[in-house]
Amino acid sequence: MKQLKDKLIHADVGEVRFDESLAQFTTWKIGGPADILIIPGSKDQLVNAIQLLYRYEMPWKQLGRGSNLLISDRGIRGVVIKLGRGMDDLRFEGNLVHASASYSFIKLAVMTGKKGLTGLEFAGGIPGSVGGAVYMNAGAHGSDVSRILKSAEIVLETGELVQYGREEMKFSYRHSILHDRPGFVIGATFELEQGDSQQIAAAMAANKARRLRTQPLQLASAGSVFRNPSEGYAAQLIEQAGLKGFRLGGAEVSGLHANFIINTGQATAEDVLALMTHIRHTVKEQFNIELVPEVLVVGER
Repeated sequence: MKQLKDKLIHADVGEVRFDESLAQFTTWKIGGPADILIIPGSKDQLVNAIQLLYRYEMPWKQLGRGSNLLISDRGIRGVVIKLGRGMDDLRFEGNLVHASASYSFIKLAVMTGKKGLTGLEFAGGIPGSVGGAVYMNAGAHGSDVSRILKSAEIVLETGELVQYGREEMKFSYRHSILHDRPGFVIGATFELEQGDSQQIAAAMAANKARRLRTQPLQLASAGSVFRNPSEGYAAQLIEQAGLKGFRLGGAEVSGLHANFIINTGQATAEDVLALMTHIRHTVKEQFNIELVPEVLVVGER
């Protein structure tokens, strides 16, 4: 590890930090330290970093805007890579939109709408990055990334640069090929359609108003915790189980939206995991339905 640290310090990989707390980079405000945090500011720096890590057989994980993610209290061993500000470009080419991985998915929806391009209205309430959205096949309001993605530029774990089309991404519900074959999304091209900018803005405003009424957006959370089962909606099942407002440690089931777990101020990852376990057990016991987590749980336990 020491030899790798020395190499990283002197390599052109961007900013390198050691034993860096990751709580500051997650929407839950929870998470222990990473042994090494690399923040590349360009595609070349990212490729350099991954190629170096591959030579040293060092595992790594990528970190976007930290939504839909629970990092353990003990943190992540090895390396975490988080893209810097130099990788948040946006470019339009007719109906095609090219966005770098760290570009805000919400901002992307707003900017495309202003251009009169329709297809990304669903993204107006998804608080992650473009890279994270592609990785997770993020979706809402009956649509998702798989419907609009034309291609994604990816750095494989070997450092090789590839372009994956929609079919190659093997999208399914909140899943892509990158869950099975490690790779880092550098950017994505979305294929949208011409629309009316005023109608798009109205639809997004309606979606936003609905979210403000029904979701605890001002509190620290990671969005929906569980996937909706085929038998109904996770939030409805959790509410019917009488768990709204239920609290363990600093983690609490939102009184506004039962599929949100909020950090009341001092929640730990173990608090959240214990609450998730209690929710799953209660729903299973009452309705014989198995809730499957939507959030990714990573780090040393």
